[in-house]
Amino acid sequence: MIVYGSSMAKILLIEDDAMFARIYQKKFIKDGHKVVTAKDGHQGLALMKDEQPDVVLLDIMMPELSGLEVLERISADPAKHGIPVIVLTNLDSEEEQERALELGAVAYLVKTEHHPGLVAAKVQEILAATTRGKNLPSAVPLG
Repeated sequence: MIVYGSSMAKILLIEDDAMFARIYQKKFIKDGHKVVTAKDGHQGLALMKDEQPDVVLLDIMMPELSGLEVLERISADPAKHGIPVIVLTNLDSEEEQERALELGAVAYLVKTEHHPGLVAAKVQEILAATTRGKNLPSAVPLG
């Protein structure tokens, strides 16, 4: 686990690709957020419990425990239900997207189709909705 930045919101980034992790760390830190990273699903689930993030960005294609398996475990754990999860993946599959949204993801974004600024805007939208006690934005893909 690596923790960067400080404090507008705490973002947990579960991403096994170091390059993408660095890109998003830099963007969210620049925006004033604290970023906690996990390189796999097991570590990500443990950090959800320990760190209590405000939002999670979750890759789908990871070794050992896929993002969909992480979502299944989150949906089975009442302590993690209130944490919004945004899927951020290179997997552009309608089937995977539908499954992720069924399992409770609030958005499904394909990395190659959404630059970091657009992803950050979606995170801000979700954070704003959750901090004001509003319903989360509808769980639909961007673009």
